[in-house]
Amino acid sequence: MRAASALRLVVKVGTSTLTNARGGIDRGFLSDLARQLAQEQSKGNEVLLVTSGAIRAGKDRLQLETPLPDTLPYKQAAAAIGQGQLMHHYTEAFAWREVNCAQILLTRDDLSDRKRFLNARNTLLALLSLGVVPVINENDTVAVDEIKFGDNDSLAARVATLVEADLLVILSDVEGLYAEPPTSNAELPPPIRTVSKIDADILALTGGSHSGVGTGGMRTKVEAARIATEAGIRTIIAPGRRENVITEIIAGHEIGTTFLPQPEPERLSARKRWIAYNARPRGSVTVNSPARQKLQKSGVSLLAIGITAVKGNFTVGDLIEVLDENEASFGRGLANYTASEIRQVMGLHSDRFEEILGYRGFEEILHRDNLVIETD
Repeated sequence: MRAASALRLVVKVGTSTLTNARGGIDRGFLSDLARQLAQEQSKGNEVLLVTSGAIRAGKDRLQLETPLPDTLPYKQAAAAIGQGQLMHHYTEAFAWREVNCAQILLTRDDLSDRKRFLNARNTLLALLSLGVVPVINENDTVAVDEIKFGDNDSLAARVATLVEADLLVILSDVEGLYAEPPTSNAELPPPIRTVSKIDADILALTGGSHSGVGTGGMRTKVEAARIATEAGIRTIIAPGRRENVITEIIAGHEIGTTFLPQPEPERLSARKRWIAYNARPRGSVTVNSPARQKLQKSGVSLLAIGITAVKGNFTVGDLIEVLDENEASFGRGLANYTASEIRQVMGLHSDRFEEILGYRGFEEILHRDNLVIETD
């Protein structure tokens, strides 16, 4: 068990930050990152690293005269070659500091299934207790669209919530979140130093990936910050190439953009965090406008009378999305009935369930304890 004063830290580094001017993996930067993380571990802090770069490392290893085709099989082939190469670099860099590291490869399905979610958590905590630095990446060799996290910013946020980290640091190729989009012809504006709440105004400041190397951008980083801060985890987007950036952040220096954790009453419980961010929907129900307003304003359960349509072939206990009349998703929950049963009772009061279904089960289609609704 970690000491009360110890810090549990998740650091994420992307391909664009790991890459040198020639487009290859910058082993010098990687080695220095390992030095900083080993230094934090020597202070008694617990460190987890989420890293990209497997595909880039694979392309480096192949040294092909012509670029690989930009298709999923070739990307997965490059990742299969590069993941071992990337881990070799990390293992060597940490070994110089007398620290062991371990490879962890995840897909979204590993965190969608509650049992696998807990198994992953237990493995990571066991590694930390042994003084080992988990080096985590998406399993790009097998991940396809339906089981991909999509970007390692999202993966890092989910790992941070999985292990109940104290701090998530996302290393970027920019200084932080800017109050206005930076342009190539102007001096970079100073980053926003502190964000207390991620709302529509903050999201409006984000954009896509501009480096052409990674899969994320400021939008994915801010979305990751939202996941983490809703779990009470302070999140910092910082310039990865700044000298001793991790050391200075831990020392309390003002670097990059800090996203403050949400106040205790506004945080999601561990179960609801899993529902909101890790589980994969198996279907959906569409609700009418009065039902949406009641769900968002009153925090109630979803009843059959407000449902107007059902999609999918889910069963009891499956995660499903809640859609409004415009087919926009605004909630997720665990179903108390199968898709077939909900189709039979939608629009009706629960006192008719026994007559139609042959038994009287739950009054709610989605109970509020197993339901997460976006209120903003």
